[in-house]
Amino acid sequence: MLNTSEYFDGKVKSIGFDSVTIGRASVGVMAEGEYTFGTNQPEEMTVVSGALKVLLPGETEWKWYEAGSSFNVPGQSEFHLQVAEPSSYLCRYL
Repeated sequence: MLNTSEYFDGKVKSIGFDSVTIGRASVGVMAEGEYTFGTNQPEEMTVVSGALKVLLPGETEWKWYEAGSSFNVPGQSEFHLQVAEPSSYLCRYL
């Protein structure tokens, strides 16, 4: 039911789960740092706490997403994150 994952030498940790209301998803935390993630399928990322500076595929400008805001990432792509303070997120796999 729960699947734990750890990335970037333990600086990003997540717990994956299946929900009747939102489908397959994961929740996690990120320490300060810069990260690049790849996607297999489209994702919707919601910042739960903190803030993420994001460079989405095909974009040339970084955008800030604060707690309560969301962004979508296409499948089969990469996106870049800059994290200035510990932040948490909810990722829904679409």
